[in-house]
Amino acid sequence: GWLALCRGRPRAGVMLGPCSARGLGCFRPARLGAGRLRRYGSGDAQAPGALQGWTLRVSPFGRLRARLPCHLAVGPLDPVSHPDGDRVLVAVRSPEGGARGPEGLRVKYDEALQEVTVLSHGVDPRASVEVNAPLKFDLNIKSSGSGCVKVHNLECDNCKIETEQGTSILQSVKSQKLHVQTKGGKVICLGTVHGNIDIHASDKSTVTVEKLQGSSVNISTEDGLLKAKYLYTESSFLSSAAGNITLGSVHGNIMLQSKMGNITVDSSSGCLKASSHQGAIDVYVSQLGEVELKSHEGSVIVKVPSSLQAYLKLSGKEVVMSPEVPVQEMTEEHKDDGVTVTGLMNQASAQGRWIHAAAPKGTVRLRHQSWFQSLKLQE
Repeated sequence: GWLALCRGRPRAGVMLGPCSARGLGCFRPARLGAGRLRRYGSGDAQAPGALQGWTLRVSPFGRLRARLPCHLAVGPLDPVSHPDGDRVLVAVRSPEGGARGPEGLRVKYDEALQEVTVLSHGVDPRASVEVNAPLKFDLNIKSSGSGCVKVHNLECDNCKIETEQGTSILQSVKSQKLHVQTKGGKVICLGTVHGNIDIHASDKSTVTVEKLQGSSVNISTEDGLLKAKYLYTESSFLSSAAGNITLGSVHGNIMLQSKMGNITVDSSSGCLKASSHQGAIDVYVSQLGEVELKSHEGSVIVKVPSSLQAYLKLSGKEVVMSPEVPVQEMTEEHKDDGVTVTGLMNQASAQGRWIHAAAPKGTVRLRHQSWFQSLKLQE
């Protein structure tokens, strides 16, 4: 059945609540004692900042299901305090000046389903909840209103997070299947996030990533910025309706689409296909796979190191080529108010790896850029 809150002696030095670390509205970690049910913090449940908690004995390979209107942080158990990894610790802090205490939180463990459920029955949206779970616990989390979710340092098979206006923060998470969806909040990935990743951000929501690594990555925004510093994937599909797509160093087979936004890639190693209807495209090709770039109404800039071997096909209303780029067997064809230039870089084969860039209503520019210059741009 549902676990009721118990009242006990306060324990000093236990903290839970929003912090300003990196400006992301994340949470301070909390540590709870080994008792079955304890209440921590100040006076009665209605007191500002009251902290109360639960300790549950669970299977190390279960699941957490949470439905909350307030901030939620989920992290791993302390392996020193809990070497068997068979506990879930739940704590809730009522907000300063809150009219409602934390009694509205309901915590339940279903042994048959191996599922811990954390639900709101009148929890103040300004409250904060922290859960420390076994390392391999699966997650199924939904927050309503402006409730934020932070998940850090966990390894699980399935991780699903849905928010409305709140921020989703994932830090150093490994998951076979990771799904994040927000209607109006930010999505932030810190450290390295591993797995098959699906992130969908509606309205003006933005997605900001430090490093993603996995077999498959699918990220979409509507009007918000999509920014990633490092992508190491077998295949990635990143899209935005009106937001810009800004990438640092990308590896693998990458497909980028934006209807109205600009696309920028600081360094591409592998196969890249990028298209924008109205926006500009700016890409540095460091190691070649097959590269296809097209802006229907904007312009395209292709930057390459002088040592790259590639077959080039550049077409636009205008094509501008830097003399620093070594191109042999160059041909130029004018047709229908446009020009197409072909050629070989460093004696490459016409049947080998290639770069195609097209801007039917704009300009295609081919520029030289050294590998060292690309590293400086990524800083």
